[in-house]
Amino acid sequence: MALLQLTIIPKGTSTPNLGDYVLTIQKRLTDLGAIFTLNDMGTLIEGEATELLKLVIAPYESPFVEGVVRVVTQITIDDKRDKKVKIGDKTQSILSRYVSPETSNHD
Repeated sequence: MALLQLTIIPKGTSTPNLGDYVLTIQKRLTDLGAIFTLNDMGTLIEGEATELLKLVIAPYESPFVEGVVRVVTQITIDDKRDKKVKIGDKTQSILSRYVSPETSNHD
């Protein structure tokens, strides 16, 4: 199972606000049945690596379909094959081991 971080940045748009493009990409992922979550820097998608690579074609093309002529796309894949991972597993693992300064005992 793999996690894929996708960031698509349309360039040369009439406004610096890219929210409408992000919304279109999120809708496209929903239509494709993707398991994903939006974060402040992109979208995290879970699935089998080969399927994820196929899946990103539609969102990647989305800004071009809307008339954008240049797009910067960043894709990061973490493909862990020894066990099944899901969105949030890594974060939960760290948080479960974290002891905040307020709750730790400093005798």
